[in-house]
Amino acid sequence: MKIRIGNELLTEHVRVRIRLDYRGESRSGRFFFGGKSKEQMAEKMREQQVGLLRNVPLQGIFIEDVDLSLDVYSVAEGGGRRTHEIAYAPIILTLRIENLDDLLPLLIRSEFRKIDFLSPENVSLHRLDMERLLFRLSQSFQQEMKVLEQKYSR
Repeated sequence: MKIRIGNELLTEHVRVRIRLDYRGESRSGRFFFGGKSKEQMAEKMREQQVGLLRNVPLQGIFIEDVDLSLDVYSVAEGGGRRTHEIAYAPIILTLRIENLDDLLPLLIRSEFRKIDFLSPENVSLHRLDMERLLFRLSQSFQQEMKVLEQKYSR
């Protein structure tokens, strides 16, 4: 990413902080034991995803920090009489990225909740950079739609 400071043009990485909330629903066990609560399922999902993020490299993304200090929380979901509680286990990732479009695979996930840009303070995008970003966004969105169509057409 090219950053303009005064009349000087520098190449710098963008630093962002992203919050992802992983969902957990309670699972009943066999007979009278072995079931897991929604909080345990959310924590298990969070641990699995953090393991993947730490061990599987993402192109153009360097993970600086993974914060697991936030507590698991529950939210009532559903409408009318059929409400049930879902637990969410949040993580906060501090990332260093080369280009904004490298961030798209994380932003289109259903777990994505919030993003904070840590540096640089100002960013100006060239027309070609903006076109590339929007094109990659469109591709990522279309790919995600295909996956959902295949999942629900079965």
